[in-house]
Amino acid sequence: MNYLLPVSVTRAVTAAALLASIAMTAVFGASQAVAADAYPSRRITLVIPYPAGGATDVLGRLLANKLSESWKTTVVVENKSGGGGVVGNDFVAKAQPDGYTVLLAITQIIQAPSLVPKLPYDVFKDLTPVTQVALSTIVLVVPEQQPFKSVKELVDYAKANPGKPYGTFGNATTSHLYGELLKKVANIDMTHIPYRGSAPLTNDLLNNTVITAFQDLTTAHAQIKAGKFRALAVGGEQRRKAMPDVPTMGELGYPGFEIEGWLGVFVPAATPKDIVKKLSDELARIVASPEGIAGIETLSLVPVGGSPEDFDKALRRDLDKWADVVKQTGVKGE
Repeated sequence: MNYLLPVSVTRAVTAAALLASIAMTAVFGASQAVAADAYPSRRITLVIPYPAGGATDVLGRLLANKLSESWKTTVVVENKSGGGGVVGNDFVAKAQPDGYTVLLAITQIIQAPSLVPKLPYDVFKDLTPVTQVALSTIVLVVPEQQPFKSVKELVDYAKANPGKPYGTFGNATTSHLYGELLKKVANIDMTHIPYRGSAPLTNDLLNNTVITAFQDLTTAHAQIKAGKFRALAVGGEQRRKAMPDVPTMGELGYPGFEIEGWLGVFVPAATPKDIVKKLSDELARIVASPEGIAGIETLSLVPVGGSPEDFDKALRRDLDKWADVVKQTGVKGE
């Protein structure tokens, strides 16, 4: 049997429930504000998903030092390499969402969904973007022993001599995707030689073992300045301040290279928004400071900064663009 409560009782119950809901919302908002005010109150761990010594690691230590100075707290760098970045990314994705475990990731995190059949995390569901720290320029180089002075000369040579080796700093990396994209848009046939990182690739370029490579500018810049490498073109939409005379691939009539690499900071999903904003604001301040700009440019990176919302837009844009490149080139992850 169903019983109907009097209208007055029903209204009273509804009002009480509404007041309780408002009170809970106020308590939750207040607790978030308190958490943000207290943050940071203990050690922060900045996870680098790659070995020590690379550009990501060096940039991470720069950010950690600056955060330690400004917040008067300990910020430690922890290298958790493996799986092309997946191990470290996954560690942070599954960490407590309290702002004390932070990830410095690279473009791989948004390329991987198109390259790897199954990942242990979802970048949009399990991680929250904080700020895009810097852009990482990719430059097409040839060893000094090679005669090519332009991309056209390299392409003409590759057409006349199919199968020549080109190197990359790893399978399914930006270097590899760029290399296969050039093969497609220029209609050339070259043999891919993957290396385990930029250092061994640099060694074989110096030895003229491979005739060309899309190398990260952080690694290649010293060799370019020394005359050991010749820079033919850069990726991205604009020329780089470090090499103003080197054209972009787009300027030379090769489309698709406008999308480029970057380094950005994430925290676990469900981290309180006030904490995310506090961390983002401080990192953006560091990136825009004279010391931050100088440190980042020393690594031949381009400072960015910006809000979590800006970074989220860039992630969603790049997800689709890299998916198109992967589909066009047929590159597969390991």
